[in-house]
Amino acid sequence: MKRFLFLSLAFVLLMGAALSVSAQKATRITFKKGTRSAVVTGTLNGFKGKRVFVIRVRAGQTMTTEDIGTNPVTLWIKGPPGSNYEQDMAADCHSRNEISPTDAGDYKITVVECEKADPWKGSFKFRVKVR
Repeated sequence: MKRFLFLSLAFVLLMGAALSVSAQKATRITFKKGTRSAVVTGTLNGFKGKRVFVIRVRAGQTMTTEDIGTNPVTLWIKGPPGSNYEQDMAADCHSRNEISPTDAGDYKITVVECEKADPWKGSFKFRVKVR
């Protein structure tokens, strides 16, 4: 019985550790004073990798994103709670987006490799503009 209890506890601890390692805290995107855009960079380790960013915008603005790196990415964008925003799912990699007008709040941008291109591992770069 003690062995079963020990194995169960060990399993729960290992699963908790695995979940905490795979969970990723979102990185906040901020602009330098006086600018309306930022270049965001990071790395991915394959098709299962992802990076999560958040950006706060005011109501009525226009936000655009575009992939400007050499490795193609898909940018999944989710609006703030209560937003009616739905991303346009074009036939490309979904790296160019325009949201106008925006709802106030945090938009979540998840970066993954474009599955419509050749596999790669390494760095990515995209630009986000808000006006």
